[in-house]
Amino acid sequence: MTIAPDFDPQRLERFLGGPVHLEAVNGGQSNPTWFVTCKGQALVLRKKPAGATLDSAHAVEREFRILSALQGTDIPVPRVVQMVADPEVLGTPFYLMERVTGQVSDTSDLPELSPKDRRAVHLDAARVLARLHRLDWRGLGLADFGRDTAYYARQVRRWCGQWARLEARRDALVDELSAYFATNIPPENPTTIVHGDYRMGNLMHGGQPARIVSVLDWELSTLGDPLADLAHWAMFYDLTPAQMGGLAGLDMAELGLPDRSAFLDSYVAAGGCAAPLSSWHRAFAMFRMAVILEGITARALAGQATSPDACAVGALAPDFARLAEGLLSADTPEQRRRSE
Repeated sequence: MTIAPDFDPQRLERFLGGPVHLEAVNGGQSNPTWFVTCKGQALVLRKKPAGATLDSAHAVEREFRILSALQGTDIPVPRVVQMVADPEVLGTPFYLMERVTGQVSDTSDLPELSPKDRRAVHLDAARVLARLHRLDWRGLGLADFGRDTAYYARQVRRWCGQWARLEARRDALVDELSAYFATNIPPENPTTIVHGDYRMGNLMHGGQPARIVSVLDWELSTLGDPLADLAHWAMFYDLTPAQMGGLAGLDMAELGLPDRSAFLDSYVAAGGCAAPLSSWHRAFAMFRMAVILEGITARALAGQATSPDACAVGALAPDFARLAEGLLSADTPEQRRRSE
């Protein structure tokens, strides 16, 4: 399926000063992303979608800011080129960055790699995340990139509010989960940079030995609790391959993939947050994803989808709500008391 750009390519050519070749980057469900070749330079264009969007969503300006701050750190990110906030150029704000050479997998099992390289990439992802969480965000000029207190209280308000603003279908389970999360906020951990969507589909791998060569898609990045990133990554151990390319039901040992404990051990050994990842954290990651997926459905119905499989992906929202409920239901009364 050919995806037409939601902007006039001739306007981009006038802006860049030469003919452009465009190639849609599939896989993302939020900000339209394009490979752009112009005058021999290989670039990537990320833009806010056309049409009405939810408050604080599709924040390409925040992406550009965090990528700019991370230049020169030990976090592998593309080199940024230019932020264009003026919507008159392409219809909505956008930014350009250099294209990085490597592979991005749609699934967490990395079928294109050998078992040895799969393990190497997963464990390097743990180390990269630990390095991100160790960064001095104040020293990087990010003191105002987000609030440094009450992260989960704000997250609960945000995602419950997003659900309400979507005018989504009535779902008693989502309402029950919203009430539970709002009244059972866990203790805070020291504030770090949070990627917000740290998963294999947003990591580019390559090289020998195999490693992470770029961390992509920083739209949801902020300051907050590092366990949010860990819970988001851990979510894929509970998802099946049919659910966003998860790992549940696969023979992890045969595939060479580290299990959740091995990933967390590697993260902590690299200096990441050592606080325990509770069922609350993992369940909230599922709940948050359910709301995000409902938003994808809403954009698809409004004709604003950025991926041809948006309807199919968005339809997974009820699955994530049920998985959140299952994680909380599996807690013993003693575990629930410790998280309350």
